[in-house]
Order: sequence, then C-alpha cells, then structure tokens
Amino acid sequence: MDTLIVYLDETAHALKMLTPMLTSGPNRAPMRWILIACTPRVTRHASKFVTRNARESWRSKWAEKAFEQIVPLLQARGDKVVMQIAKGPLCEFTDSMLAQHAGSRVLDARRPKFGEDLQPVTRQQPQQH
Repeated sequence: MDTLIVYLDETAHALKMLTPMLTSGPNRAPMRWILIACTPRVTRHASKFVTRNARESWRSKWAEKAFEQIVPLLQARGDKVVMQIAKGPLCEFTDSMLAQHAGSRVLDARRPKFGEDLQPVTRQQPQQH
C-alpha cells in the first residue's frame, strides 16, 4: 500500500493540490493518506489569556473542520486515511513519521503566505523566499 504524508494548513489550497491525485482507474492500488494539520499559531498576546487546554481544544476543532472536507473525498475511493495534528518542528515530526511509515512520500500542501517563510517539512526541502 502506497503511503502519502500530506501537510495542510488551508483546506481549499490542499484540495487544489490533491484533486489531480484523486484520479481513479481500474487498476489503481489503494493508498494510505496521512493528513497532518498545521494549525495557525495563536498570537503571543492572545496566548496570555488562553489556557493550554483551551489552545489544544481549539487546535483539535480547527483540524476537525479541515479534515471533514478532505477525508470523505479520499475515503470515497476506498483509501485509508489517518489524521494527525503537527506538533513541534516539522522536520523532526516528518522524520518520526517516515520512521513509522517507511517508504512514504511527503507532500507539502500548505498555502504559501506573502512575506512569510514557511517552516520546511523535510530537511531536503528547499527554502522558498
């Protein structure tokens, strides 16, 4: 079973990148999709007034909303979907995911933001400016 690790931070952008990969043919092998939500950061000012549990609850609700739009499309093809929330530096998180799922491919489906450099997902990923 082919495994694809997908990092996403915006549903619409991720769907644009995933739609061409959703072609179904008669001899298509099932895939395992590992969707990893990169939730938006809470500003430093707001984090002073919000507890850690409230932040974690907000992160999980945000991820659920993102996943509920993507997961049905992937499961309709008969593929297996695993959902997670990114924690810590993404390169280290990717290394641990690749150790768990050897031979996986990684797709960075995060939306580039104007004036902001995104944290690389793998150590080999070129830094975009």
